[in-house]
Amino acid sequence: MKAGVAAGEITADVAIIGAGPAGLTAGYLLAKAGKKVVIIEKDAHYVGGISRTVEHEGYRFDIGGHRFFSKSQAVVDLWNEILPDDFIQRPRMSRIYYEGKFYSYPLRAFEALRNLGLWRSSLCMLSYLQYKLFPIREVKSFEDWTTNQFGKKLYSIFFKTYTEKVWGMPCNEMSADWAAQRIKGLSLWGAVVDGVKRSLGLNKRPNDGQAVKTLLETFRYPRLGPGMMWDAARDRIVEMGGQVIMGHGLKQLADDGQGGWRMTATGPDGDIVIRADHAISSAPMRELAARLHPLPATTLEASQLKYRDFLTVALMICSEDLFPDNWIYIHDSQVQVGRVQNFRSWSPEMVPDQSIACVGLEYFCFEGDGLWSSTDEALIEQAKREMAILGLCDPADVVGGAVVRQEKAYPVYDEDYAANVAAMRAELEERFPSLHLVGRNGMHRYNNQDHAMMTAMLTVENILAGQRVYDTWCVNEDAEYHEAGDEGEQAKLPAREAAITPDQAAALASVRDVPTRVSDGEKGAPRKAA
Repeated sequence: MKAGVAAGEITADVAIIGAGPAGLTAGYLLAKAGKKVVIIEKDAHYVGGISRTVEHEGYRFDIGGHRFFSKSQAVVDLWNEILPDDFIQRPRMSRIYYEGKFYSYPLRAFEALRNLGLWRSSLCMLSYLQYKLFPIREVKSFEDWTTNQFGKKLYSIFFKTYTEKVWGMPCNEMSADWAAQRIKGLSLWGAVVDGVKRSLGLNKRPNDGQAVKTLLETFRYPRLGPGMMWDAARDRIVEMGGQVIMGHGLKQLADDGQGGWRMTATGPDGDIVIRADHAISSAPMRELAARLHPLPATTLEASQLKYRDFLTVALMICSEDLFPDNWIYIHDSQVQVGRVQNFRSWSPEMVPDQSIACVGLEYFCFEGDGLWSSTDEALIEQAKREMAILGLCDPADVVGGAVVRQEKAYPVYDEDYAANVAAMRAELEERFPSLHLVGRNGMHRYNNQDHAMMTAMLTVENILAGQRVYDTWCVNEDAEYHEAGDEGEQAKLPAREAAITPDQAAALASVRDVPTRVSDGEKGAPRKAA
């Protein structure tokens, strides 16, 4: 511990900002290793961040839908260790809604032909052949790339509307590089062949013959929602002597001049101060930069980082069940909702009354825009109207509703984000080696839950080793974890095997990108179809 701790200050080995998956994973592993940890969380009631489970009159809502799947056995083992007896195996079912009809996702060829009709199906195939024979030569945007892959007709049906709802920008302004990453491994011919096999029941489980990871047919899930995992992690941390202080947001994180930190957090009863040797932050980089003392030279770059926000309108409806899907993608421009979750299909225990269905309508927005600023009552009424437009329920059958807002759900990858993140990262690593950034917002990266956990797991290894053995920024970047150190020299964990395990390498295989904008110069470039 550092000298000079004032009376009333809390002392710790590690102070952690944020009780989401990354912060709680770090706290749990550090406490298990005998370190004293203190975690601050600005939410007064819930841990888990975007992976929390919100409860309203006995109904539980998952904020976005969180399947517990990872290629990393280390992550799976940690889930099982923290929550050993409460996982259930659930069937995965999702469909696409378009013009009043439902399409299985992944597509089933015969079903798609029937829904689209012979004439439209023929037009889709002709459009596909047109762009295979005469593709767009200068591929700049998501629209260009997807049109070349699937044809203009299928692009407009199955990609355009939903993608623009999620990201809040036109598809012709999104980077083609993102499209290639997002849809890699999928082709129209492959989808048709697989769809025929599915229609004829020829695919094999557990993945129905599909190699693409997003098409897994079953998944594990905590019986009371993902928040059950993070509630258990919090409880285990406290049992091991750690502290999780709720309702306290970061006010200042100050360098104490001795290589450690003096953290001030604000709560309903005033400020608390925590002194620690190390600090771990899962707070948004923009917010962290504004609260660091001394202010980083890259505060301006951090202030330019942007986020996409998200809200769920949960409706309780008089019906045993409305549809069997876990979620439905809404490819319909008549409504603003982007996706509809069916919470009973995630877990029957999420819904306490078997005569009531509970669904969550998901809206993608920016904090402060019309949707975000609407009252809860107005949002519930809008959700009821849109469910009627979609033909999913009669508004008269709705007996209750609730709204859950999630700020900074998705880090925005605009044309400047990479340079801004790199500048702040470089400065903090050079000036403050005992400050560690983890998680989705902490690193401004669109991480999966298991990726966020892995950044925390490797950060813990670095703290325990007393040096930066692992480069945590390689998580969700390449096909393997990279060890940090001087060029030509590999650092090794003391008393640990430093070689990268196959499990660690596998954990990085599911890269999750977000769209970047086409540059101004490219947007104005002429396009050639032949």
